[in-house]
Amino acid sequence: MSEHRRKTPQPEGGGRASARRAAQQRPARGGAGRDVPTASHSGPYAPQSAQGSRAEARRASQRGTAGRGRATTRGTGRPDKRLINYPRSDRDGWKRFVPSWKFVSGTALGVFAVIIAGAGIGIAMVSTPDPNKAAQAQNNVFYWADGSQMVATGGSMNRQIVPISSIPRSMRDAVIAAENESFETDKGVDPMGIARAVWNMGTGGSTQGGSTITQQYVKNTYLDSDQTLKRKATELFIAIRLGVSERKDTVLAGYLNTAYYGRDAYGIQAAARAYFGKDSQDLNPSECAFLAAMLKGPNLYNPDGGIGAAATPELNEKRARERWSWVLDREVEVGRMDKAERAKYTDADFPPRVDSEQARGMTGQIGYLVDTAKAYVMKVKGITPEQMALGGYRIKTTFEKPRVDALVKAVEDTRNGLINEKERPETDTFVQFGAASVDVKTGAIVALYGGPGWDHKYFSNNANTSGVPVGSTWKPYVLAAAMEYGTQNSKGKGISVDSKYQANDLTVINNREGRPLRDASGNPFKQKNESPTPFGYVTLNEAMEKSINVPFAQLVFDVGHDKVRAVAKSTGILEESMNPNTDASFALGTSTPSAIRMADSYATFAASGTHREPFSVSKVDKNGEELSGFEPPKDQRAMDSDIADNITKVLENVVQNGTATKVKKLGRPAAGKTGTTDENKSAWFVGYTPELSTSVALFRTDPNSADKKLISMKGVGDIPSLHGGDIPAEIWTEYMRDALKGVPVKEFPEAEDIGVTADSAGAPSPSPSVVAPPSPSPSTVPPASPSPSPSPSKSGRPCRPWELYCDPETTRGTTNGGTNTGTNSGTTSGVIGGPSGSPSPSQSGRPGRPGGTTGGIDDFNPE
Repeated sequence: MSEHRRKTPQPEGGGRASARRAAQQRPARGGAGRDVPTASHSGPYAPQSAQGSRAEARRASQRGTAGRGRATTRGTGRPDKRLINYPRSDRDGWKRFVPSWKFVSGTALGVFAVIIAGAGIGIAMVSTPDPNKAAQAQNNVFYWADGSQMVATGGSMNRQIVPISSIPRSMRDAVIAAENESFETDKGVDPMGIARAVWNMGTGGSTQGGSTITQQYVKNTYLDSDQTLKRKATELFIAIRLGVSERKDTVLAGYLNTAYYGRDAYGIQAAARAYFGKDSQDLNPSECAFLAAMLKGPNLYNPDGGIGAAATPELNEKRARERWSWVLDREVEVGRMDKAERAKYTDADFPPRVDSEQARGMTGQIGYLVDTAKAYVMKVKGITPEQMALGGYRIKTTFEKPRVDALVKAVEDTRNGLINEKERPETDTFVQFGAASVDVKTGAIVALYGGPGWDHKYFSNNANTSGVPVGSTWKPYVLAAAMEYGTQNSKGKGISVDSKYQANDLTVINNREGRPLRDASGNPFKQKNESPTPFGYVTLNEAMEKSINVPFAQLVFDVGHDKVRAVAKSTGILEESMNPNTDASFALGTSTPSAIRMADSYATFAASGTHREPFSVSKVDKNGEELSGFEPPKDQRAMDSDIADNITKVLENVVQNGTATKVKKLGRPAAGKTGTTDENKSAWFVGYTPELSTSVALFRTDPNSADKKLISMKGVGDIPSLHGGDIPAEIWTEYMRDALKGVPVKEFPEAEDIGVTADSAGAPSPSPSVVAPPSPSPSTVPPASPSPSPSPSKSGRPCRPWELYCDPETTRGTTNGGTNTGTNSGTTSGVIGGPSGSPSPSQSGRPGRPGGTTGGIDDFNPE
C-alpha cells in the first residue's frame, strides 16, 4: 500500500501513550531479534518515540530487562543508594525480604552497642544504697472512730547499723547457704540462680530464690516496693554496680542491716534484740539459723503468728521449725558447717525467744484491734506485711472506744463472777471468750473482744478465729432458706413458720428421696435432742423457740443443703467456714464462722434483708495523701424483707419465751439465738437490736497445745451443763445495755405473715400448701381466747425466766401435751422411718445424698 494511506501524525501527547503501548507489547521472553520496537525507525513514526518520556522509556527498558530468562544477569539496574538495602533491590520475589549476613550482624552489633551504652549510662546514674536510710521505718498510727489516737506502732525498735565484725560468722554462713550459695563469686546477679529457681518452682521443689543477696539488699533500699519495670531495671543496675565495685563483706553487712525479720525489727541488731534479748555479735549458730529462716518471710515464719488464715501461731511455728532445720542442713551441704556441729542442734534445741516488745506495747484489746485493722488495709490495698511494717500509714478505724470498753467490762465481770481457776482448775482453766459488735446500718465493726491480750501472751484473735462450731445459731439460716425456696412438701412455695415437724427425740431422719439416712453401722440414723421430752409435732416457730434439733435436721433435707448454704453466704458467712458435708448435723451448727462474721450476718436480719460487708477502717493516709478504697462497702440485697422480718419475729420469740429469756433484762426490743454444741464444747449467743448486732462465743482450749482441741465446758462456773443462754447471753445483755445507753428505743419492722403451711409427713393436720391466714398476732395457732401474754408467738401464760423447760399452756400445747402426745411419741418412729410415711419425691431442688452421723450436734431446748 502507499504511504498515503497511513494515519496522519498524532499530536505530541500521543507519543507518550504510544511509547507506553510499545513497551507493553514487547514479549516478556524470547530471542534478541524480538527485543526491538515494533515500529520502523524510518518514516513518520520515528520522531514520535523521541517525543515520549525518558523516564518512562527507562522504566520500560528495565521491565524488559527484568523479564528476560534466568540466564540474564541480576542487579544490572540502577544502583541502590539507600543506607540500608532492605528490602533488597538485588533480589527478586520473596528473596528481597531475606536479610543479608551483613545486615544481620550489623543490626546485632548496633543493638548490643545500645544495650551496653544504656547499661553504662544507667549504672553511672544510679547511686549506691544507704543502709542507714533504708532502716528508717516510720510509725503506723491508729485512731479510734472519733479521731482520737489509739496507738502508734513500729518505728521504735533499735535499728543500729552494725559493721560486719559485729555479725557472727555463723550468721553469714547461714544466710549465704540459705539465700545465695554463689554470693562470694557472682557479680551481683546470677542468671543460673534465676533459672534454677524457675525450674524448682515448676517441679515443686523448695530451695534458694532467684534473686542474689546483692539484689535483695538493693530491693530493701526501696521503701515503696512498687512492682514497676523502672524500679526493677534500677535495682538491676545498682546490683551490677555493687557487684563490680563493692567488697562482698560490705554488701552482706548492708543486706543483714536492712532486711526485715518480723516483730517490727529491721536489721540484724534489732532482730537479735527483738527475739533473743541480746546483741547480734552474741548470737549462737542455732539462733542465727532461726533468723535466717525469718528472711523467708516473717509473716509466715514468725512463731508469734502473722496476718491471714494461713499465718496462725501453730502453722508459723511448724514452718519455722522446718525452715530452721533446713538451714542447718543446708550449711552442711554447702560446706559452711561440719556434721559434728550440726548434730548439736536437735528439734528440742529450737531456740527459745523472749517476750515480744511489740506485744508488751499492745495491752488489752489494742493488739487485736490493730491486727484486725491492719489485715483490712492490706486486703484493700494489696500490700504485704513487710510493706505495712515500714510504716507511714495513718489509719482511722471504726472501733468506738466506749463500746470496746463496755464489751471488755462485760466479759471481765462475767469471768470474775463465775470462773475460778484456783478453786476449780479441772473445769475453769483455759476458758476463752470471743465477741464482736457490728453497726446494723453500715456494717462497721464498733467493738470486739479477742482474748486476754497480747501482753498475756495470747495472740489468737478470738473475735476473728475459726474452728469453733456455732451450734443452733445456724438454725435461722435453715428456716430462712425454707421461707425463700420452700420444701419438697410445699411445691416450690416458701413455707410458713406454722408448718409442723416431728420433734420427738431419736426420730429417724429421711433424705430428699424419702429414705432413711444411715449411720456408720448401716442402721437408720436417729437424730438426738438433749431432752427425751416427747414434743410430738411442733411448729417451726416452737422448734426454734425451744431449739429442738429433730425438726431442723429433717427440714435441711426437705429444703436442700445447697439452698441453706446460699442463704448463709448471702448474709456474709464465708463459704470456707461452712461444713461441706450434706449430713443432718449441718443444720445444727457444725460450721465454724468467726464471731465477726456471725454478728455481721445477723445484722442482715436486723436490716430487713440488706447485707453490708463488715469493715474496720474508714480512712487511710500515706505520706499526707488519702488512699482510696476505704469507703463503706455497698449495700447488697440478701433476701426479701418479709423473710428477714419474719426471722426477726421468730428470734424475738426466742428471747421472750425460749432459750434466751435472760436477754429480756435488756429492756428493749431484741432478737437472737442461742447455740450449744456437743459435749458443751462451745456456747454462743448471737442477737441484735435495730441498732447493733453482737455475737458472743465461749469455748475451752489450751492455747499452748499443738492441736488447739476443744475441751468440754461441763462444770465451768460450777454449772453442770453450760449453754448459750447462760454466760454468753449474760455477757451480751450487759454489753448491749451499756453500748445502747442514751440511744432511743426503736421497734423492729412489723412482719407480715408469709408462706404456705407445709407440714412434714405424718403430721396430724393434713394441710400442705394451705395459705396461712393473715393475723396481726404472730401466733402459730389462733388462741381460743384473747391472750394477755406479751409473747409475739404464743397465747396463754408466758414462761418465767427461771422456767428453763417451760411449755406454755396453749391450744396447741394442750393437744400435743394431752392424749395426742402418747400416740405421736409411740407411732412416729415407725411412720416416719418406714416407707409408708416417706414424703413424696421432691418437686424442686436436687435430691440429697444419704448421710449423717450418730453423734452430731447435741443442741437442745435449755440453751
